[in-house]
Amino acid sequence: MTSPPDSTPHLTSLQRDGYVVIPNLLSPSQLTTLRAVASHAADLARTGKWPHIRTVPKQFPPWPSTPPPAEEGGIWGVQHLLHPEMPGRDEFANLYFSPRVLEIVEELVGVKKSSASEPEPLTMELLNLLVSPTHVPFALRWHRDDIPTPPTLSAEDELAALKQKSPPDRPQSHAQYNIPLYDDASLIVVPGSHRRARTQAEREADPYEDNVPGQLVVKLRPGDAVFYDSNIWHRGAYGAVDPAVKSDDGVVKGLRLTVHGSVGLAVNDGPAGEKTNARSKVVLQHGVGFWVRREDAAFEGLEGEVKERAERMRKRLIEMGSGEGVGYALEG
Repeated sequence: MTSPPDSTPHLTSLQRDGYVVIPNLLSPSQLTTLRAVASHAADLARTGKWPHIRTVPKQFPPWPSTPPPAEEGGIWGVQHLLHPEMPGRDEFANLYFSPRVLEIVEELVGVKKSSASEPEPLTMELLNLLVSPTHVPFALRWHRDDIPTPPTLSAEDELAALKQKSPPDRPQSHAQYNIPLYDDASLIVVPGSHRRARTQAEREADPYEDNVPGQLVVKLRPGDAVFYDSNIWHRGAYGAVDPAVKSDDGVVKGLRLTVHGSVGLAVNDGPAGEKTNARSKVVLQHGVGFWVRREDAAFEGLEGEVKERAERMRKRLIEMGSGEGVGYALEG
């Protein structure tokens, strides 16, 4: 007998491998629009005109608001693409709240398609931009996003933490993704490692080891997307670019502009069934809670159902709090 078709193929892949690649998520017109606004955002950040940045060589927040000199690597990320003062905010928001992206998110977090008449199941979280450092290559160490993994953490405790964050019997509480606007081969993962403790080889490897057994480099074309479990054993490796060196088409060689986002699930696990969010520290450590409640943070530039859903999801984020005193999930 033929098995029935899988109704949630993306979720199946994510739960099995810890990641799923979706080709051609963006249309050619979306790609053109996003390249323009992302390039402008990166230029502002590199020149010190946008203070919300990820700076070389620091891996985790908090980051300084002034970029290091270009000869020292400069920046590797631009934070808060949905901030009301970010040029191109509407274009970024149209991607983040697009039905195409949110349909995939809904599948991955295990909720049915939302309607305006029902309580909003999704929470607005983060939308950032990952960029190439200048002149100096930069790499992240092997890590899980919200489970500290020091050498002293026992395999039993690590597995227990993984099961708490990503229970194997249900979808996880958020969806995280990378959408490159140019070719990208920066994300390195160990498939299946989101469901197990580290092996002895992984524990003993150098934090920046280039060849961990079983690792896979996720190669993406412009407009593709990879959704991945944030607690898969992974790292990033970013080649340096020289803005003066361009290809025949005028694009800087090795240019990286990759949209990096996450969307959360409001979970009914609080007192009397109130909605809470176990992601509070991971999300609010980035400072999004300090501006999302501003009057000008409403998504007035969006239209129709996209705008309505954006506002419902923004309200969910406001309910998480400002983040004052929340601390940081990881150090370094």
